[in-house]
Amino acid sequence: MATVTLKGDPINTSGSLPAIGTKAPDFLLTATDLSTHSLSNYKGSKLVLNIFPSIDTGTCAQSVRTFNQEASELENTKVLCISHDLPFAHARFCGAEGLNDVISLSDYKDGSFGKDYGLNFIDGPLETLHSRCVVVLDENHIVKYTEQVSETVDEPNYKAALEALLDE
Repeated sequence: MATVTLKGDPINTSGSLPAIGTKAPDFLLTATDLSTHSLSNYKGSKLVLNIFPSIDTGTCAQSVRTFNQEASELENTKVLCISHDLPFAHARFCGAEGLNDVISLSDYKDGSFGKDYGLNFIDGPLETLHSRCVVVLDENHIVKYTEQVSETVDEPNYKAALEALLDE
């Protein structure tokens, strides 16, 4: 279990992020076209897992915009934006913003991604949603970098995540 804050108030998550150097847990998530995506869909690609509570908050939306801009220029890299939001909310947001360089995925069906990655909030006003995290995987889906943002309303460390992609 990890403890982070929401506007200074402590809230807890269900576990710990996958350890650096380990193989990332597989997942089944729903894309905006309602297809199911697993980790194997991205075989051979570096991945940035941009994980957040809801696309309908300012900080979460900004993280999607920033990773869309920054990571789109990196070779063999895909950004997966993951939350409990319905796929329709992801599609609406990315469509309205003209964001084409990220892949939006939803954990709405059973929440297993959040459980398997140890990042679901287990108490507080955001209970059951995902905490704000970034997980970077290499082409073999080995964990290269993780960050669980300590204050939920803060943005992740984009620079550190992007540098982890280059440190190969």
